[in-house]
Amino acid sequence: MLDVCLLGCGGMLPLPYRWLTSLMVRYNGSTVLIDCGEGTQIAIREKGWSFKPIDVICITHFHGDHISGLPGLLLTMGNAERTEPLTIIGPKGLERVVNSLRVVAPELPFPIIFKEIDGKEQTFSELGLTIEAFKVQHNVVCYGYSISLNRQGKFDQARAKEQNIPLQCWNPLQKGETVIMDGVTYTPDMVLGPARKGLKLTYCTDTRPVSSISEHAKGSDLFICEGMYGDDEEIDKAKSHKHMTFSEAANLAKEADVKCMWLTHYSPSLVHPKNYLKDTRKIFKETYLGEDGKTVELNFED
Repeated sequence: MLDVCLLGCGGMLPLPYRWLTSLMVRYNGSTVLIDCGEGTQIAIREKGWSFKPIDVICITHFHGDHISGLPGLLLTMGNAERTEPLTIIGPKGLERVVNSLRVVAPELPFPIIFKEIDGKEQTFSELGLTIEAFKVQHNVVCYGYSISLNRQGKFDQARAKEQNIPLQCWNPLQKGETVIMDGVTYTPDMVLGPARKGLKLTYCTDTRPVSSISEHAKGSDLFICEGMYGDDEEIDKAKSHKHMTFSEAANLAKEADVKCMWLTHYSPSLVHPKNYLKDTRKIFKETYLGEDGKTVELNFED
C-alpha cells in the first residue's frame, strides 16, 4: 500500500488558497517527499502528517518554487530530534545547491546523503521502493519521477511441502530471502509463483510533453502531471515557458495508458481550473483536478 498526498497544486508562487506543488508518499513507516517549495511545511501541517519519517527527498529541478522551502524543513526535522540519515536525490549540482541553501541551516543532527542523477535517467532503490528519475524538457535541467512498489509471487505451500523444505524456512523464503539450513540452500524461486502486479506512481511537472514522460508513466496507477494552463489558446505561452496545457497532459495520460491522472502546478492566473475539466476528459476520461491535500491510498489489486 502507498499513501499518497498532493500537498499543494500551485506553480510559481504560493497563494492564500493554493500551496506550491509538492508530493508526499508514505510506505512502511517512511516517507518520500518530492519537491519542497515555499510553504511546504505549512501544507504538511495542514494535512496532519509528520516531518520526522521523511527519509528521501526528490528534487525535480532548481527553481525556487520547488526547492526554497528546504532549509526550513531541514531545521524542523532537526528540531524533531532526528538523527537518521536523510537521502536527497536530484539533478547534477544538487550538493552545491542544497549546501548553499543551508547557510541558514548549517548545523543538523543528521547526515545528508546526496545522490545526483547521472544522465537522462537513473534508478534508485530506497526504502523498499524503486524510484526512477527521467529527464524532461524545461528551461533548466529537470526530472520526473516514478515510484514503484514491486510485488513478488504468491507462496506455494504445496511446492514447499513436496520439496521437504523445513517450516522455519518458509517465512524468509516468502520475503524473498535465500536460506541455508543443514548444508542445504533454499531459494525463493523454489516456492514463489510469478511476480504479481505491483503499484506505480508517476510525478511530472515543469516540462513540455516529451516521449520520456509517457514511456516512464506507462501503466501507472496514478499519474500526477502538470497542467499549467487550462486554455488551449495559451499554447504559445506554454511552449515559450516550457510548460503544458491540460490537453497536452491528457494526451500523455492516454498514451501512457494510466489508470488515473491528477493535474497540478496551476498558473497563478488559472483561478478556475474546473472550467476546463470537461473538455480535458474528452481526451482522457479519468482526469481529475489536483487540490491541496488531495489524498489517495493505492492498494494491490488482490
